[in-house]
Amino acid sequence: MTNAHNITLIPGDGIGPEVSNATKRVLEATGVRFNWDIVHAGIEVMEEYGTPLPEHVLESIRKNKIAIKGPVTTPVGSGFRSVNVALRKQLELYACVRPCKSYEGVPTLYKDIDIVIVRENTEDLYAGIEFEKGKPQTEEVIRFISEKSGADIREDSGISIKPISETGSRRIIKYAFEYARNEGRKRVTAIHKANIMKFSDGLFLAVAREIAADYSEIEFEDRIVDNMTMQLVKNPQRFDVIVCPNLYGDILSDLCAGLVGGLGVAPGANIGEQVALFEPTHGSAPKYKGLNKVNPMAMMLSGVMMLKHIGEAEAAVKLEKAISDVIAEGKYITYDLKPDSETDSAVGTSQVADAVIEKLENIK
Repeated sequence: MTNAHNITLIPGDGIGPEVSNATKRVLEATGVRFNWDIVHAGIEVMEEYGTPLPEHVLESIRKNKIAIKGPVTTPVGSGFRSVNVALRKQLELYACVRPCKSYEGVPTLYKDIDIVIVRENTEDLYAGIEFEKGKPQTEEVIRFISEKSGADIREDSGISIKPISETGSRRIIKYAFEYARNEGRKRVTAIHKANIMKFSDGLFLAVAREIAADYSEIEFEDRIVDNMTMQLVKNPQRFDVIVCPNLYGDILSDLCAGLVGGLGVAPGANIGEQVALFEPTHGSAPKYKGLNKVNPMAMMLSGVMMLKHIGEAEAAVKLEKAISDVIAEGKYITYDLKPDSETDSAVGTSQVADAVIEKLENIK
């Protein structure tokens, strides 16, 4: 018997504890052994710790190297723009990986989609370098830019800075090509707006072209981001791995999730050199808290990604098959996966976990 894996589990808040418990149950049902270190983050720990992201949570993740997390509500005005963003920055989780895959039985207009978005996580407009309208430092920035570039910026402007480095671009693009190579994928598409932003997106594109030359077995192309949104709607089946700067990756990953049926089947991972954090891409939906109503499959599929990452490939294949079989059968699924006229027959979060576990028990 293999040793148990030490995993940090962050249940989250809102619907987080329900989908986390359902995911924990199905992961354990695969037969893989886990030592769970359960720690809490989010709005519900603010009173006790004075922060939505206590230091002991970060310490647990750094120690165990692997974490799986439910959705977390970000308090307004607490000092953190986002707990998720803070985790990515504190742990240097530079690669956000979001598979968008068609599953038979999910209501959607499209079929046979299997796209992976690889999104840079640390730079771009999400770096959080901003200057508020009317502040003295903002006026200073406006004067500096005007003097150096000749640009005429209105005095009542807010300013956001968009850093894109060669280091950050090289790291994420290499990750995308290595992912494609390791997963047997055929094409990498780099996304940019280099026709307008020549020194930021242009740098990203130049690095992508340079790195692509080292992966001759993988087809490479680049797309301007606005054109890419149209191409994804017209013919999403032609795309494979898509590598993006931060903002474009955020937008395109939700677009691609919509193509395959929504965030209820959209898993995600945030990968760094030392640590990997797996989580669904949907939010905490506080209004559904405690109702045993929401779909846990995005977090379960994030668990599939985690199993692959820790070397439990056989268990990952079995769990994904069990989930896809439950969806295809259409009996034990939540309201969001039901046709509109059949929502009365939907089941709850825990019943979905029961159904997945039953399927696992029957997979040889």
